[in-house]
Amino acid sequence: MTTPPRLEDMQRAGFPMGGEPSVALDLADTLMLAVQPQVDLIGTPAAVATWWRLQAPRLPEGPVPGPEATRALRAAIRDVFDAHLAGRPPQGTSVEDINAAAAAVPTSPRIVRGESGITAQTRWHTEQGGNAALAAVARGTIELLASPELLAAVRRCANPSCSMLFLAATKRRTWCAANVCGNRVRAARHYERTRGQHPREDLPLGTG
Repeated sequence: MTTPPRLEDMQRAGFPMGGEPSVALDLADTLMLAVQPQVDLIGTPAAVATWWRLQAPRLPEGPVPGPEATRALRAAIRDVFDAHLAGRPPQGTSVEDINAAAAAVPTSPRIVRGESGITAQTRWHTEQGGNAALAAVARGTIELLASPELLAAVRRCANPSCSMLFLAATKRRTWCAANVCGNRVRAARHYERTRGQHPREDLPLGTG
């Protein structure tokens, strides 16, 4: 597994948020909850395939998960992180679904001898079924939830009209993406500060 996709590549493909260190958060962010009606960014098979293609370099090789399985795992992941941020217990089915996806594909360490010497790799065993990509995302969710330090860095965008989640590397980060909500909120604040500094257009200049 390698580095996350670049945010600009995710946005170019139609996903306003992505490239987080945790692929689980990237999956959770494919559902926009703060708008009505909600927007499912992977609502079509083509969108699902595109999202997995962008994430592929940091996931084990194997078949692309189907739309229904992808959205089912997303619902479970979204619930456990929303529950954490809201200070409530997650739904029992969400925990079960994540555990089941993670357990569906066992792993084992293996050594690989190359030009630079011996390195360690992880082998994902799909011989008995299961999908390696889904299992990897589910395990990443478990690892994040089990790390107090990382879990404390999970944030929801400070923009009330945004539901995107992210892992804050610093306490100063409050927006999902600077070129999305950061710019919008800064522009709105600037407008509010300057609104009273300009003469009203419906009055002659020089009048109050």
